[in-house]
Amino acid sequence: MKTIIDMQEITKSYFIGHPNEFKALNDVNIRIGEGEFVAVIGESGSGKSTLMNIMGALDRPTEGKYYLDGIDVGQEKDHALSGIRNRKIGFVFQTFNLIPRMSALRNVELPMAYARVPGRRRAERARQLLEIVGMKDRMSHQPNELSGGQKQRVAIARAMANNPAIILADEPTGALDSTTGHLVMDIFHKLHEEEGKTIILITHSRELAGETERIITLRDGAVIAELAGSGKQGRTA
Repeated sequence: MKTIIDMQEITKSYFIGHPNEFKALNDVNIRIGEGEFVAVIGESGSGKSTLMNIMGALDRPTEGKYYLDGIDVGQEKDHALSGIRNRKIGFVFQTFNLIPRMSALRNVELPMAYARVPGRRRAERARQLLEIVGMKDRMSHQPNELSGGQKQRVAIARAMANNPAIILADEPTGALDSTTGHLVMDIFHKLHEEEGKTIILITHSRELAGETERIITLRDGAVIAELAGSGKQGRTA
């Protein structure tokens, strides 16, 4: 299996008044193969958000090496990293991050506009993606006309806009009730199984983590365990 994420001895330090130093991540080693569905779990303060930001090339480690699909992220300039993120990673956040005055269709088109995809192709792909996530009948609706679950479906479609190899989902069901959360997880399973996407789920929920293939547990900025998940079939009623 090809390695798509390779984190080697990653440390992230913050300086809170000299000479105090806080290590949000400490000597983290993580390898994720192409097409895997992996969960990263941990309590608040465990380092999940810091790890996600580095994994998504939104931040850089203080020490260590990070290779994203073979690219040494530490050697890339900021403008180059922006392009790499747009091509290789689709982000899904707990707070949806949709543009309020844009329709669902326009929100999904936005990453393609940044990638300079022609307008007609953008609209066609956005329609296809919204249909995949069950939002065909809500394409013209703005975010304030959608439920939380519908907003997250639009966000997932937007994450898929540039056909990234990786979907990085940060607490994607955290603002949803359990039933709607399971519906969102079903979409991730579909993208994993039918599209072959590498999906990394950042969550505090052990139940949701159990639906993935592998569970990486963080505590105090360090990986303390890696276990196999049971997949969707392990879902509890």
